[in-house]
Amino acid sequence: MGKVIVRGVVKRKPGYLYYVDGKGHVCEAKMARGGKRKKKAVKKKPKKKVVKKKKPAKKKKKRR
Repeated sequence: MGKVIVRGVVKRKPGYLYYVDGKGHVCEAKMARGGKRKKKAVKKKPKKKVVKKKKPAKKKKKRR
C-alpha cells in the first residue's frame, strides 16, 4: 500500500483516479467507470410468442 504524505493538496473530482508518476507529479486519469449514479433500469416485458395451430393430419383411405 502507498503512504499518505499530505492531505487536501489536490482537489479531487468524482470519476477520476489520482496517482503519483515516476517524476513525482500528481496525475489524474478518468476512470473507465464510476463517478456518476446510474439511472434505474426499466425492465422490458417479454414478448408473447405467437403459436400457430397445426392442421389435423388427413386420414388415409384404405385400399381394398
